[in-house]
Amino acid sequence: MRYENCPAASDDSEAVFWGDKRYYSLDCYLKRTFGEKVYRLSLNGGMTCPNRDGTIDTRGCIFCSAGGSGDFAASPALPVPAQIEDAILRIRSKSNCRAFIAYFQAYTNTYAPVSYLRRIFTEAILHPGIVALSVATRCDCLSDEVLALLAELNQKKPVWVELGLQTIHASSLTLIRSGFSLEQYETAVSSLQERRIPVITHLILGLPGETKEMMRQSVSYLAKNPVSGIKLQLLHILKDTDLDRMYTDEPFPLFTLEEYCDFVAECIALLPPETVIHRLTGDGPRALLSAPLWSTDKKRVLNTIQKRLQDKNLWQGKFYTGSEAKPWQNHLQYTNLPS
Repeated sequence: MRYENCPAASDDSEAVFWGDKRYYSLDCYLKRTFGEKVYRLSLNGGMTCPNRDGTIDTRGCIFCSAGGSGDFAASPALPVPAQIEDAILRIRSKSNCRAFIAYFQAYTNTYAPVSYLRRIFTEAILHPGIVALSVATRCDCLSDEVLALLAELNQKKPVWVELGLQTIHASSLTLIRSGFSLEQYETAVSSLQERRIPVITHLILGLPGETKEMMRQSVSYLAKNPVSGIKLQLLHILKDTDLDRMYTDEPFPLFTLEEYCDFVAECIALLPPETVIHRLTGDGPRALLSAPLWSTDKKRVLNTIQKRLQDKNLWQGKFYTGSEAKPWQNHLQYTNLPS
């Protein structure tokens, strides 16, 4: 069966499809919402992070590269409008795409004076090719003033906030040096929900010391909490990070391709059918990636996940045990789409 509006299956005997997939992909959501293909532009607001500037720590999270998870973002030396135009030119050399998401990705993108944030976010959102603004930040960097700004901009075009939770387990949060607690994350999500700003949460699968059951608990936690989207990220070990040094000194188990795809298929089945899946693997820069090297073949990974879903007769929502669709899980509930 194929459902464009993504309802749950009526029973376990029939798989549910979103387009040609057994999960509600970001691509499906964007095409259904904007009526065409939409590309994400990785932008750099030139900010740092409280986990790097000494406010919390100076070392950052153990997995984070020198680029602050923005290794594909543009140069912060360029003004935001120039970053957007350069990115559009690169994409249009391969595609005739006309619609784009302004994605502030590198470091912590609300860690600056509100006056500065207002300028760069407004520059991005007013660009005629931009249909939505996505802001990656920390749960402990959302002041009332920042929240008010995001809510204001959300009246112009859709605004999403991406929060890197990574795991619900306190021991793992301490190990990766996140510098925040699950309680702080919950407070941030509640504040964003009150202002009708959709939340996209990142989880890392394969953190040192975590069992599959611990990872399932993190996925199940998000399945029953107010998030509109989720990014499932395979643990990447990047060169010159503390995680890389840890792995070199005392190697810990990493997912094989087969193990990861099997496990992600199970995780997809745990999620509500209304949750948009923004990512299923990740994009570690080839030049920086130490392991696992198989992850560089993203197309193979995604195809294998789709095959596992088919072979196991799984689909998004099959094992979800929550209640009916929640309004916060539909981006359209909380956004004003441009005319």
